[in-house]
Amino acid sequence: MNSTAQHTVIALTALLLSPWAALHAADAAKPAAKLPARPNIILLLSDDLGQRDVGCFGQQVLRTPRLDQMAKEGTRFPQLYCGTSICAPSRTSLMTGLHCGHTPVRGNREIQPEGQMPLPAGTITVAQILKRAGYATACTGKWGMGMFDTTGSPLKLGFDHFYGYNCQRHAHNYFPKYLYSDDRRIELNGEIYAQNLIADETLAWVRQQKDRPFFLYYAVTLPHGNYQIDSLGQFAGKPWPANEKAYAAMVSRLDSDVGRLLDLLKELGIDERTIVIFSGDNGNTFNTMENKAGRRFPSTGDKLRGGKGTMYEGGLRQAGIVRWPGHVPAGRVSQAPWAFWDFLPTAADLAGAKLPEACKTDGRSVVPLLLGGEIPSRPYFYWELHEGTPIQAVRFDHWKAVRNRPGGPIELYDLRTDISEATDIAAANPDLVAQADSLMRSAHVDDPNWPMQIKRAAKAKKKPIRGTN
Repeated sequence: MNSTAQHTVIALTALLLSPWAALHAADAAKPAAKLPARPNIILLLSDDLGQRDVGCFGQQVLRTPRLDQMAKEGTRFPQLYCGTSICAPSRTSLMTGLHCGHTPVRGNREIQPEGQMPLPAGTITVAQILKRAGYATACTGKWGMGMFDTTGSPLKLGFDHFYGYNCQRHAHNYFPKYLYSDDRRIELNGEIYAQNLIADETLAWVRQQKDRPFFLYYAVTLPHGNYQIDSLGQFAGKPWPANEKAYAAMVSRLDSDVGRLLDLLKELGIDERTIVIFSGDNGNTFNTMENKAGRRFPSTGDKLRGGKGTMYEGGLRQAGIVRWPGHVPAGRVSQAPWAFWDFLPTAADLAGAKLPEACKTDGRSVVPLLLGGEIPSRPYFYWELHEGTPIQAVRFDHWKAVRNRPGGPIELYDLRTDISEATDIAAANPDLVAQADSLMRSAHVDDPNWPMQIKRAAKAKKKPIRGTN
């Protein structure tokens, strides 16, 4: 069976299993919402920021006034799901519009001496679609999907300009010896805080594009470890361990740099024709590993289980905020679930761009939702991750199923009443477990790089680096 036919079977299987297939079909038949002409599109992606690290999501100690203001001026989405709970595959899902059942990258896989497993030839990205639609395109911050001499180079996948770190491992150092401008290595002295240069370059690029539609993928490395900052600011005098003070200052710096970008949009007079989408790339590492479940930084937000590298809600739900003055409702909180693989069709819809025939996305445009409407639940959301032992999860309606090893038992949770995934109800619901198993089997497409067997996966990845990239 070829990949197109296999993809069709997956979609049909899910629809047949879904109790709300009729709703899905009815929604697809509705005319698209009328859109303003071709807005600028900014995708702001933070690295390892937990949902509960942000003030408007319940954080009580860390300060995020600009993100909180962005939420007041836009809509907050507590159920925005990432592609999966580790950097490279989550970002691959975001760029390609595919869930990790058949993305070309499903785990962090390093290439020596620098870089990660590249996106393969023939990959279609959101940047390519928007560029063909007349958008200027740039990626600043961190890439992590292929060095410049590979098929995964951002400059070969639709981006006019790149600035920052190509390699995820290199991005752990906030005082690097070099960064990249396009594919040119910029030598540094190891004493300059990289985010200073990345933020300045990002704002300069936006200034240059103010008179034409543009797509900016601003992949900020903060607050990923190593926990380094050039100024502790208001946290300098806190009687905390050094890592905790640095982490707090990194979140604060992320927030202020978001504010600088939003201020620039107003200064240039393009605020009302620019949609800004903010999210983290996966669940938090610091509060689950370094800080013992957030004792230093308590939150009144949802008590989500797990973090980066897990298939629980704390690894997958992001701090989703969308702002577009005059179009995205201000002060709204929407509990409608959507996911990273929806970004590609959504961006194409916003740009009035037709998807290429070869582009087979798992996503759907959520433009009606962003503009204040509602969308019915889709048949399912699916995740997998290959960092050592492969793990899987599927959400269908309000049911969430997790499998922590191939062929292992399936855990089942009711997200309506158990957002913390504390009570496994699989034993009492064999029919739902069987449905989850069927969805997991149909959503996963075999790939020799990402086998769904414990022994073969362990051999392919001898030294898993869960939670580091």
